[in-house]
Amino acid sequence: MPTFEFRGRHKIAYTEFGGGPAEITTGGRRGKTARSAKANHRPVILVHGLLLSQTMDYPLAEELAALGNRVVTVDLLGHGQSDRPRDMWLYSMKAFARQIVALMDHLEIEEAVVMGTSLGANTALEIASFAPERLRAMIVEMPVLDNALLWSALAFTPVLLALTFGEPLMKVVQRGAKAVPKRLLPYYGNVLLDLVRQDPGPGAAVLQGLFFGRIAPHRSERRTFETKALVIGHRRDPVHPFSDAGMLSEELRNARLLEADSLVELRLKPERLTSEIASFLDEVWSERRRRASRTARS
Repeated sequence: MPTFEFRGRHKIAYTEFGGGPAEITTGGRRGKTARSAKANHRPVILVHGLLLSQTMDYPLAEELAALGNRVVTVDLLGHGQSDRPRDMWLYSMKAFARQIVALMDHLEIEEAVVMGTSLGANTALEIASFAPERLRAMIVEMPVLDNALLWSALAFTPVLLALTFGEPLMKVVQRGAKAVPKRLLPYYGNVLLDLVRQDPGPGAAVLQGLFFGRIAPHRSERRTFETKALVIGHRRDPVHPFSDAGMLSEELRNARLLEADSLVELRLKPERLTSEIASFLDEVWSERRRRASRTARS
């Protein structure tokens, strides 16, 4: 898996789909990305959820690449195959956003669409805060904002306590999880089990860092964002309440709201939402071509 150095200290892992080496899948087989996007065409960066890895985005990445996009998935610091230091001060939403911009610099991508899920959604909002010129658009799936704070604290505080004070026991659980053959589980079963297969210590540092920093730009700042956005939310999930998605779509000046049927629709029954995302990408990049054409004529 390719990596780059973030600020000369830590390695960040990523995978490309669409053009060049991405025509060969991570398993070494020629997959859906073959003969699709050119290497520098319509870049889309997918950012995973909290404590998960880029593998959660591989199926969507292949689908979007097959439709003519250059798709990049990434493991944020502390996640997946990237370095996983135990220093909590290295972890914050702003730091994660700067890692995505550094990835774009490394790949010589001037402007991209960034799509994030949960943690990744808030990371996209941070990029809109400090580097909006690098965003062609953003797709914000399941943002964690004002209405989610209480439920997020209730959900993740026990996880933080288990990873911090129960690390010896969690290491036993980790060894048991690693012993489960991946072939016995469906794809997303392995994505979730990878939460337990990884070393618990760095995961605790990630949670501690996030607890001490801001989760997202303040709503007064969000109202100033000009970046075009597709906001995806669903009901019956207190950690990602639909009210947050709805509120964000109203705050952002150039956003529309897309309601998913459930938490897992994009993963288990992705056809409808993938089609909506692909249409949004077509719209975003066609607008760029129209602007360039008008500039050339003038």
